[in-house]
Amino acid sequence: MPSPRALAYAAAVGVCGLAGAGAVLAGLAGGGDAVAAFLIGAAFALPSVVLGVVVAVRRPDSAVGLLLVLVGATAMWLGVGQLYSLAVVRRPGLPLTELYAAVSEGDWMFLYVPAALLMLVFPDGRLTGPRRRWTAAGLLAVAALFTVIAAFDPDPYPPPFQHTPHLLRVAEPYLSFLNAVGMALLPVFLGLLVASAAAMVLRYRRATDVVRRAQLKWLALGASVLPLTLLLCWAGYLFTGGADLALIGLAATALTVPAATAIAVLRHDLYDVDRAISAAVTYGLVTAILLAFSTAASFVVGLGAGRASPVAAAAATAVCAAALAPLRVGLRRWVDRRFYPARQAALAAVEDLRARTHAGQAHPEQLEETLRAALRDPELRVGYRVPGETGLVGASGDPLLPGSAHVAPVRLGGHDIGAIVRGSTGSRELLREVASASALLVEVVRLRIEVSRALDEAEAGRARLLRAGYEERRRLERDLHDGAQQRLVSLGMAMRLAQRHLTDGTVDVDGLLDRWVAELAAAVAELRQIAHGLRPSSLDDGLGAALALLAGTAPVPVTLDVADGDLPDDVATTAYYVASEAMTNAVKHAAPTAIGVQVSRADDGVTVRISDDGPGGAVIRPGAGLAGLADRVTAAGGTLRLSSPTGGGTLVEAVLPCAW
Repeated sequence: MPSPRALAYAAAVGVCGLAGAGAVLAGLAGGGDAVAAFLIGAAFALPSVVLGVVVAVRRPDSAVGLLLVLVGATAMWLGVGQLYSLAVVRRPGLPLTELYAAVSEGDWMFLYVPAALLMLVFPDGRLTGPRRRWTAAGLLAVAALFTVIAAFDPDPYPPPFQHTPHLLRVAEPYLSFLNAVGMALLPVFLGLLVASAAAMVLRYRRATDVVRRAQLKWLALGASVLPLTLLLCWAGYLFTGGADLALIGLAATALTVPAATAIAVLRHDLYDVDRAISAAVTYGLVTAILLAFSTAASFVVGLGAGRASPVAAAAATAVCAAALAPLRVGLRRWVDRRFYPARQAALAAVEDLRARTHAGQAHPEQLEETLRAALRDPELRVGYRVPGETGLVGASGDPLLPGSAHVAPVRLGGHDIGAIVRGSTGSRELLREVASASALLVEVVRLRIEVSRALDEAEAGRARLLRAGYEERRRLERDLHDGAQQRLVSLGMAMRLAQRHLTDGTVDVDGLLDRWVAELAAAVAELRQIAHGLRPSSLDDGLGAALALLAGTAPVPVTLDVADGDLPDDVATTAYYVASEAMTNAVKHAAPTAIGVQVSRADDGVTVRISDDGPGGAVIRPGAGLAGLADRVTAAGGTLRLSSPTGGGTLVEAVLPCAW
């Protein structure tokens, strides 16, 4: 047996043959009506045929592509039939006139068969279960039998075939029996159509797979355009006095049904189908209510007799639309609760959390837990963007790795402030909508994370400063004890010993005084060195002079650019140590060929920049020199920034507050 893909190709070739026949018939019929009929038939058939072939290529073992091609074939058959009738009027005696007249009496049933079979095999393209097989066989058998029985009807054919002889005839005693059988086949065929639709509904209720349920929803969404045709027909009779607008609904049906079917089979996650269904139902109900109000207004005001007054009809419609504006929001919520429960639950949960947070009964950090419960996605994560982090972090401040999951960014004021990371469920569109609704809560949590980190960093910096102070005190105590203190104690003991021998003439007083002066000079030098570690004495002549003296001791050329003017002593001391530590680190770790030091002044502070042309790659590590320098700058109320791209040198920039 040929594969479904091969049959789909054959059916597509057949549709092309029908289109060719239609073009020939349009040429024979002539006139604008024939051309319009051909173009309408081709336009109605083309989307279904093309998409059917695409589905057949992508899903060669599925009958869905074949049935889509057959749906397009029925539209083309209708157009060719109309063209054949127009051609017969111009050229009586065309070939196959008797056969077409006989078949056209009952072939209308075949127009419904492909769509019914599509509902039976969708979405996997197979007839599973005996009930579906019997239903499919019944559809084909009933349609074929009814077509044959209708061909035996002895009544004259409708124009333009009223003079065409009947191809099939039967004796009068059997005619009543055939008519009875034909009438009985009508409810049977209707029952088979209902069974086909019921099979799809039953398949949806029994489906546990999210993918299958989404595919069935897509087909239902495509079929939901059929009621649009009725609404357009209603609107046409209301505003134009005819059913011409129904052609728009038929054209939409010819496009949306195959498109929805192809999307369901090939890309069921292309769009949030629940959102589309909810929107379609909402606007369908709004349109129906609007038309009902317009009809009632036209009847009450008496505009029904004055359809030629478009101003009055438009005024009635505008009044109805204004009356429906407040109703639309409530109607959307009502529809969402039934057709889009995930959206309704998520937005309601976010709004409730926001209200409880405002009342002090909840915390914004509960957003992740709230969304997990509302969307039934235990793996959903809420991430936040904070300064100093290249990626997302959780509410606790720990890094969050979204992996390959879908990420819906949360934006506020044109800036990315976080993201909602999908776990196992949830569509992209729903996550984007939830992300927009959660923006304020995400911003609050993000700011709280920043404040918490700042407090933690301040506490850690304070602790480091305390430890550094204790270590510096111990160093001073050790230096004083081992250096100047020992010299002074030793000097005191020597002076006391010399005092006891001054009278016996055994002491060289001049030599002792020389040694004591030398010891005092050494002690003074050590004390000055210790004092220089606390505050360089070179700052007495200003920051520029101190930095110039510092640059003169560097083993590499140093370019200085120091703004004129005196600075407060604490600011100048901090700026000096920033430059000293940064230059020391550059010489020690970067081996630069040149170093630049710039000190600039502004109204509210002083900026110190130290740059080098080394290999870059420097980072602030706990316990290292730059970390201590950052603590010193922070203690002074300033900020320290490090920029050290690989291969691009290093820039250390400190901004110190300074009141003039």
